[in-house]
Amino acid sequence: MSFPNQRPRRLRGNPAIRRLVKETRLTAGTFIYPLFVVPGHGIKKEIPSMPDQFQYSLDKLPQEIEEISRLDIPAILLFGIPSSKDDVGSEAYAKNGIVQEAVRAIKKTNSDLLVVTDVCLCEYTSHGHCGVVKNEKIENDPSLSLIAKTALSHAEAGADMVAPSDMMDGRVGAIRALLDKNGFSDLPIMAYSVKYASAFYGPFRDAAGSAPQFGDRKNYQMEPANAREALRETALDVEEGADILMVKPALAYLDVIRAVREKFDLPLAAYNVSGEYAMVKAAAEKGSLDYRKTVLEILTGIRRAGADLIISYHAKEVASWLEEEKIQAETVPAFH
Repeated sequence: MSFPNQRPRRLRGNPAIRRLVKETRLTAGTFIYPLFVVPGHGIKKEIPSMPDQFQYSLDKLPQEIEEISRLDIPAILLFGIPSSKDDVGSEAYAKNGIVQEAVRAIKKTNSDLLVVTDVCLCEYTSHGHCGVVKNEKIENDPSLSLIAKTALSHAEAGADMVAPSDMMDGRVGAIRALLDKNGFSDLPIMAYSVKYASAFYGPFRDAAGSAPQFGDRKNYQMEPANAREALRETALDVEEGADILMVKPALAYLDVIRAVREKFDLPLAAYNVSGEYAMVKAAAEKGSLDYRKTVLEILTGIRRAGADLIISYHAKEVASWLEEEKIQAETVPAFH
């Protein structure tokens, strides 16, 4: 049948109908909110390239954790900026390192909030790379023991999940083996399975102080032009014991999110990264975009592509908007 019997506009006639037939939905429970922690006291420092995002000292964390919890966001992704750096990133796996202390502090504030820790060396190394460096070459295999050691230290501090982001070959397997050996066989791994060498990371490197001091990360992060390679990388992480998969960045790689979703059955996260956040903020500040509508459209697109979970700096704002919409839906008549 064709027009006039088929009229798709019948299901667009008012807000209630549109809500009823909406295929893709955002909820606060789909979000993981990134947090940056720093040494010191009384620090809540805005990140210049990421408006409304902050670095927090440990004493400033409780108020932030309470707000995240109030918004029903179930999880955070924790990044640390250490007080000192060296060639092997020793602060990354120190018992009293900044992330380890932050995990303990957060769990004292809200033991039910899921604390996911980013596992990487780049914030902690003096050279800014994600592994051991020898003659300006990032060495894969010598890096694995330090990465696994970092994950174990996070687990011992009370982390609920670890998320290796370094893109060294074999790191998921190395982490899984060391966690299992030390009594953490039930601790899940969210692997940065598909992490591209992207231009969208610029603001994050400002936030985390992790810009490389020489070269770039293209010989371990993925080539942006490659999609089939993403499936090979993901398959390796599944084989090595990953529990949740991830694609990073999200917005320029919706096709990759869809391909990974169709190929693998594990839960899939997408990282709506710092550059994606910053460019929407900048466009909205200039009046070029409606900020709220644009953010919701982008995040809905990421979900529609196949992401089960979204790591996003917009998470708190979106959770509050969704709560507003819920209240309005409960008070506005269905048909008018």
